Amino acid sequence: MIDDNAAYIELLKDHVGQQVTLKGWLYNSRAGGKVLFLIIRDGTGLCQCVVEKGKICDELFEQLRHVGQESSLSVTGLVRADERSVGGHELAVTDAHIIAPAANYPITPKSHGIDFLLKHRHLHLRSQGQWCIGKIRHTVIDAVRRFFNDNGFTLIDTPIFTATAGEEEQTLFEVDYFGSPLHLTQTGQLHLESAAMSFGKVYCFGPTFRAEKSKTRRHLTEFWMVEPEVAFIELDGLLELAENFVSSVVARVLQDNRRQLETLGADVASLEKITPPFYRLTYTEAAEVLTSPKTADFLAGQLEEMRNQKKHIEDRIAQLEEEQKGQMKQWKRDKNAAELIEMRSELAEVDTKIENNPKHAQLAAEFRWGKDLGGSDETIISQMHDKPVFVTHYPKKAKAFYMKSDRSNEDVVLNFDLLAPAGFGEIIGGSVREDDHDRLIARIKEQGLSVENYEWYLDLRKYGSVPHGGFGLGIERTVAWLTSQKHIRQCIPFPRMMDKVYI
Repeated sequence: MIDDNAAYIELLKDHVGQQVTLKGWLYNSRAGGKVLFLIIRDGTGLCQCVVEKGKICDELFEQLRHVGQESSLSVTGLVRADERSVGGHELAVTDAHIIAPAANYPITPKSHGIDFLLKHRHLHLRSQGQWCIGKIRHTVIDAVRRFFNDNGFTLIDTPIFTATAGEEEQTLFEVDYFGSPLHLTQTGQLHLESAAMSFGKVYCFGPTFRAEKSKTRRHLTEFWMVEPEVAFIELDGLLELAENFVSSVVARVLQDNRRQLETLGADVASLEKITPPFYRLTYTEAAEVLTSPKTADFLAGQLEEMRNQKKHIEDRIAQLEEEQKGQMKQWKRDKNAAELIEMRSELAEVDTKIENNPKHAQLAAEFRWGKDLGGSDETIISQMHDKPVFVTHYPKKAKAFYMKSDRSNEDVVLNFDLLAPAGFGEIIGGSVREDDHDRLIARIKEQGLSVENYEWYLDLRKYGSVPHGGFGLGIERTVAWLTSQKHIRQCIPFPRMMDKVYI
C-alpha cells in the first residue's frame, strides 16, 4: 500500500508546512523532560523529529523514549524549516509506528577502533561518515561515466580472467580455471587497446586485482579503476585529457556533495582550485626537487609543525581527562569520551609522521636517477603543490614493457603519473603505448616475458598500427583525496586488504 504522505528527508524543503511521513531508522535520540528529539535517517539524509508529550498518546511517547538505536520506524508530522536542525528542517511529530525494534546496537554514537568497525562493516555503513563517503563515491562514478560518454568514448567490458600480465607478474592472483592457470586482471588496458583500434576512443570500468604485499594506506588487493584508451594520440593529448577529466569529476562532486564534504572535514577550498592547467614536471625535474635543499627545508618545517600539533593534541587530551574526573551530565561525558578516542588516534598518527619524517627526508636526499618514485617521494612532491602534478618521462628500465620510448631520448618513456595534492600521491598512471612491432617484441623479451602469450597483442602492431595511449584512475584513491581520508580502505564499501578480509 502506498502512503500518499510519504516523503524523503532530502525533499523536505518541498514540503514545509505540510504533513508528511518519514520511514527510516533511529540514528540517535535525546530526551529533554516532556520532549523527545529523535534523529531519523532514511538513506537520503538526517532529520530531527520533535515529539512533545501530550501531542501523542502517553503509551507511544514512552515507547519512543525507550526505542533503541537503529530501530526502524515511520514518523508522521508537520515539516518546519529550522536552520539549527540537522538538514535544515525538522518534523513536529503527531504519530509514529515502530516497525522493528533494535536493542544493544554495537556501534554507538561514541568512537570505536578501526578493527572493531571493519569487523562490523555491514553495520558501519549506516554511520554518517560512511554514508557521506558512499554518496561522494556514487557521484564520482557517475561523473566518470558521464565524462567519457559525453566525449565520444565507447564503454568496453574487458575480462576479469586473463592469461596475460599488464603489470608486474609478481602481483598476479592466480586462479584454477577448470584445471588451467589463469589470473585475475590487473588492468583492462591490453584488451582495451584492441578495442581502440575498432572504436577509436574507448574506456573500461571495473574491479582490478593486485597481489601486492603492501599494507600502506594507499593499497587494496581489490579496487575499482577506470581506463580510457585513445587511438591517434600523443603524450600532450593524454595530459590534456587527464586534467580535463579530473577537473570535471571534482567540479561535479563540489556541485552535488558539498554538504557531505563539509561533514567529513574535507578541504573544500583546495578542491575549488582544481582547474586546468595542472603542474608539470619531468621525472628528471622531480628527482632534482627531491634532492634539493629547498625540499630538506620544507620537510624540516613540516617536522616543526607536527611537533607543535602533537603538543596541542596532548594538551587537549590532558584537559579532557581532567574534565572526566569531575561531575557532568552523561551526554557530555559520552561526548568527551568520544573526543578522547579521536584525539588519541590522531596523536598516534602524528607520532608516526614525526617518526617517518627523517626517514622520508633521507630517502629524498639519497634519491638517484633511475629509481621509480616511491610512496614517500610522491607524498613530498604533492605536498609541495596546491594542485595536481603531472610527472612525465620516467626511466625506461623502471616501467612496463608496453610504454613507448621517447625517440629523442631512449632512456625514458612517454608516460606520466598524476599526483593529487596535499600528500595524497598518485591517482593516475598512463602512457603512450609502443606501436612498433619489433621494438615491442624486444621489450617483452627484455623483461623476461613470454612472446607467445602476447601474440594477439603484437597483432595490433602488425595490422594498421597507430600512435595510441591511455591511463588508469583508481576510484578509491580519488575518493580518499576528495574526502581527506587517511586510508583508502574507508573509500570502498567492503575493503580487501593483504592482511585482513572482513565479511
